[in-house]
Amino acid sequence: MAVSLINPDGHVRIPLYHHVAVATGSKQIHLAGQVAWDSDGNLVAPDDLAGQVAQVYRNVAKSLAAAGATFADVVRFTWYAVDWEKSKMDAFTAGVEQAGREFDLSTPPLALIGVSILYEPGILIEAEVTAVVD
Repeated sequence: MAVSLINPDGHVRIPLYHHVAVATGSKQIHLAGQVAWDSDGNLVAPDDLAGQVAQVYRNVAKSLAAAGATFADVVRFTWYAVDWEKSKMDAFTAGVEQAGREFDLSTPPLALIGVSILYEPGILIEAEVTAVVD
């Protein structure tokens, strides 16, 4: 496997991600920011953070597959969330759990960054993803 996920000894453990990804492949895959659009460009799950997170994972899965990769090849997720506050973590986690029922997810390093607005009104979450394959 091209990606090894590590939690350093003595470091806090977070169930949603690992702190370190070591990639040994030679092909890098960089996905543009993925939002909760369906294949026609319609926003899925307006006003539902969990639903939008799950749709983002669906779009990431399609994009990774187009490049010959899977979630096992992902080395980094960077999430951008509108008006983020810690009280939204349960909804975010519910979206990840929904995606986990649909896909074999890995837990690569991630960052979740609060922003005031994304591309258009109604988009609550966006993710940029990097993967590496052999």
